[in-house]
Amino acid sequence: MIMLTQIPWLTVLIAFPLVSAIAIPILPDPNGKTTRWYALSTALIELALMVYAFWGNYTFSLADLQLTETYPWVPQIGLNWSLAVDGLSMPLILLTGFINALAIFAAWNVTKKTKLFYCLMLVLLSAQIGVFAAQDMLLFFLMWEIELIPVYLLISIWGGPQRQYAATKFILYTAVGSIFILVAGLAMAFYGDTTTFDMAALAQKHYPLAFEMLSYIGLLIAFGVKLPIFPFHTWLPDAHGEASAPVSMVLAGVLLKMGGYGLIRMNVQMLPHAHIHLAPILAVLGVVNIVYGALNAFSQANLKRCLACSSISHMGFVLIGIATLSNLGLNGAVLQMVSHGLIAASLFFLAGIIYDRTHTLTIEKMGGMAKLMPTVFALFTISGMASLALPGMSGFVGELTIFLGVANTTVYTASFKLMVILLAAVGLILTPIYLLSMLRRVFYGKAGDIASSAWIDAQPREVFITICLLLPIIGIGLYPKIVMQTYDVTTMAIAQNLEQEVTVVAQQGHFSSALALQEFHAPDLSTSGQKIMGVMNPAR
Repeated sequence: MIMLTQIPWLTVLIAFPLVSAIAIPILPDPNGKTTRWYALSTALIELALMVYAFWGNYTFSLADLQLTETYPWVPQIGLNWSLAVDGLSMPLILLTGFINALAIFAAWNVTKKTKLFYCLMLVLLSAQIGVFAAQDMLLFFLMWEIELIPVYLLISIWGGPQRQYAATKFILYTAVGSIFILVAGLAMAFYGDTTTFDMAALAQKHYPLAFEMLSYIGLLIAFGVKLPIFPFHTWLPDAHGEASAPVSMVLAGVLLKMGGYGLIRMNVQMLPHAHIHLAPILAVLGVVNIVYGALNAFSQANLKRCLACSSISHMGFVLIGIATLSNLGLNGAVLQMVSHGLIAASLFFLAGIIYDRTHTLTIEKMGGMAKLMPTVFALFTISGMASLALPGMSGFVGELTIFLGVANTTVYTASFKLMVILLAAVGLILTPIYLLSMLRRVFYGKAGDIASSAWIDAQPREVFITICLLLPIIGIGLYPKIVMQTYDVTTMAIAQNLEQEVTVVAQQGHFSSALALQEFHAPDLSTSGQKIMGVMNPAR
């Protein structure tokens, strides 16, 4: 670990929105206008602080943890306020600040219990940053749990007609899943001669394979609920279907990424031996997510539920990238998380605009909206093209990188790789079918029964929010290095550690039939990042 600054930037980033949220109840604001501007200013200042802290104090060429802070917090139980970032967490923290700032701006029309709404949004922002920055297992669990409370209240108070059911289902699924984080964390902490909750120290411990397997499965369940992985996914369509647009932006844009982050940070880094053995199962689950999510999207009559099923499908690519055991696959997984965060936030925000005008999310009641709201139609179409991985968009780069990671990995048999690629490709075929069908039913054809000439097209604030999301989507699609260079060194270090573990497993001769470890040869990790840069940017 290294210390590049004396200012506790990560503590500041966590504390600032939390302290600002605590001050909201005492604001003199009878109509909510002051609270809205206060919350938005806080989110924008928070984003500016993130950019300044990382720009001036973070070194992209280092794989080590940076901006490290460690303070004894509750020494009686070994809990430390331990924070740090690396290439895995830093881009996700920036994504968190960006999405939350836009979500708060998107909530401009919230008039019900305004102070409570924005207070919860700022507490949620603080907890999300804490999850990505925590380097103590207990602190990570604490931040993970704190994040659940605002989401539950935001859905149950400001959601749709079935909000209580959706919020209860969300909290039950995620809270039960969180128990597995605590149990696995405590088991790893108390194993061996030393007791520690420090994640870096836990990653250095040597566990028996059976112990690793049990811990890995427990964490996989916990993070699988959040990602979500089939069959722990059923809370997501309900939550999205009832949540307001700003909450859906955060839910899809950031919270789902916590599951992918946790899998890489803990399952891959802390339990690499188990990951080698269970990676084929992870790849199969990813394929199931992709195909099942896409097929399920076909059957949805609710616009936001259809988009939620699409998210399930797209997050399956993250699982496959993690399962490749390669730098290229991990690169693609992280890029897919960033890309999907931006695309999903844009789509759910636009779905919220449609709901504000039509007061329905039932697709069959819509139709012919392109003439009535041409700007919404244009923005939704662009976002839809990004979601179906059109070349030139970030979704294309992320999914292509994952496919290349699967094709180039040397640890799987050719038949297993072919199966994964072909079945994942089925998802690529299904995605444009259901997305284009959704666009056709909503915007084309004869105007639906609810069509009204009084509908107002997207307003400047709404156009601004959507463009803020579309610009990085297109920017990453055209020049992916802008994001990849922030984490490539970190994913390379993780892949090198996996390579060493694969060598050990190959020597022991204990492996799955899907693994070709008999023929394993170490890939050239030093150039894998450059290879994908060359594919995406031939001019280099």
